[in-house]
Amino acid sequence: MIVADTNLIAYLLIHGDETPLAEQVFAKDSEWIAPLLWRSEMQNVLALYIRQQTITLSQAIQIMSAAQTLMQTGSYQTTAEKVLTLVATSSCSAYDCEFVALAQDLQLPLVTSDKRILRDFPQTAVSLLQFSQNH
Repeated sequence: MIVADTNLIAYLLIHGDETPLAEQVFAKDSEWIAPLLWRSEMQNVLALYIRQQTITLSQAIQIMSAAQTLMQTGSYQTTAEKVLTLVATSSCSAYDCEFVALAQDLQLPLVTSDKRILRDFPQTAVSLLQFSQNH
């Protein structure tokens, strides 16, 4: 089981340059969890693609449905105290710290491509490439 950041979920479900790496992560561990925030972040990713006319509304709805199926039993609540404590000791946003908090609370790796999270939380976060090669 891993904590998957929203970009990892998007990389898996929206075909692009990072999709093969996301597929390798999924092949290594297909049990993904995330804080509840992932849904709103994923919808923002899809909104951007819709506005850039990269995908249609219909495609966005299908992708979101696939994401919800992927994550249907893997959405967790985090505590504000833990998130704000992590914010105070890093340069990461509260949004990012929700993923870190969940990973730390459950003692799981956070698989992410976010350079700031990887830099500020090296004991918790692991890159997609590193995870796919070492786990």
